[in-house]
Amino acid sequence: MWLLNTSVGERRALTASYLGYGLDGFDLMMYSFIIPTLSSLWHMSNAQAGYIATGALITSGIGGWAAGILADRFGRARILQLTVLWFAAFTFLSGFTQSFGQLLVTRALQGFGFGGEWAVGSMLVSEIVDARHRGKANGLVQSSWSVGWALAALAFWGVSVMLPPALAWRTVFWMGLAPAVLIIYIRRNVPEPAIYLAMRAQRLARPSPAHQRGGFAGIFHGPLLRTTILATLLSTGMMGAYYSLTNWLPTFLRTERHLSVGGTTSYLLMVILGSLAGYLTCAWCTDTIGRRRSFITFAVCAAAVALLYTRLPISGGMLLLGFLLGFSALGIFSGMGAFMVELYPNEVRGSGTGFAYSVGRALGGLCPLLIGRLSTHVPLGDCIGGFAVAAYGLVIVTALALPETKGKTLDGMNLSAKAAQS
Repeated sequence: MWLLNTSVGERRALTASYLGYGLDGFDLMMYSFIIPTLSSLWHMSNAQAGYIATGALITSGIGGWAAGILADRFGRARILQLTVLWFAAFTFLSGFTQSFGQLLVTRALQGFGFGGEWAVGSMLVSEIVDARHRGKANGLVQSSWSVGWALAALAFWGVSVMLPPALAWRTVFWMGLAPAVLIIYIRRNVPEPAIYLAMRAQRLARPSPAHQRGGFAGIFHGPLLRTTILATLLSTGMMGAYYSLTNWLPTFLRTERHLSVGGTTSYLLMVILGSLAGYLTCAWCTDTIGRRRSFITFAVCAAAVALLYTRLPISGGMLLLGFLLGFSALGIFSGMGAFMVELYPNEVRGSGTGFAYSVGRALGGLCPLLIGRLSTHVPLGDCIGGFAVAAYGLVIVTALALPETKGKTLDGMNLSAKAAQS
């Protein structure tokens, strides 16, 4: 019901970020569905599949960091358009690749745009929406990932039914060009946040030292250094667990649980359905019990469910556990957008948010690679469960070390109000 109290500008920013992140999820998650197909057609090993997944996640770290810096300099809405165009174009080009090496390059280049979209979108929403609803707003945007993931699953199932495998996987990648249409909506309907405009005006009027103006150096200056390290480790734990689970789940269900494409899709849709409920629940929790308590609660639950899911047989309740896995493992991300934005002052918000979240994604993105290599000696399910538990342990430790930011007023709010009145 809180949406009824939002302004037109707030709803437009939410719409742009929701669609952008959902299409982002569609473009990235479609790769997890084609791994078994490419393993058959190209004789690609699990290790090579892991290299491609990790390559995209490492470049997404660089892209998110760079996009945050550019957003501090040129604006949130403008850089959001650039990131959407970038990841859509290289997802489309991935459908024309002919070898492991070519796909590795296009997916790595796609990662630059993918990483930047979340960082810029979360800032845009957090700076426009009222502080009382910041957690719920970011959680709502985060829930669009489930929609994009579900669309990728359904699209892969649909093209697999209608087309031969050699053409089906390419068609799914070609669908990734669709997000480019979102750029038109952003250009016409989404303004820059008043906080950013006021900060930019102040910066132009009274230039300040480099560490206060925004940019790379500021997030490693003074007390922000500790914040940056801990926030990056928090992101690393969440991302490491998430990518350990989601990148290999289709392959795990096909190879160790021996499900068909249709059976794999149904089990994954249960995970996705749980994630949608988890996103919205955790979003409410972050604005009610706080960011840190929400992270810790969901991390404990996700670790326990991940162990059960990778060890129980199909007949042992995996379908229900899939809902709980999605609920806890993905729901935990709802508070990240608001939390990261609230940790940094206005002048370095883009740089700090982009670096901590995206570098954490790049480090966490090493998990698919390590799982792919280790799975040649250890059962894939054991690898997935072990990495997930270790990553959630890191989430709990870093969440305890970081400050609670629920309800925090962002720097620049008062300045923005004065600017609007003048």
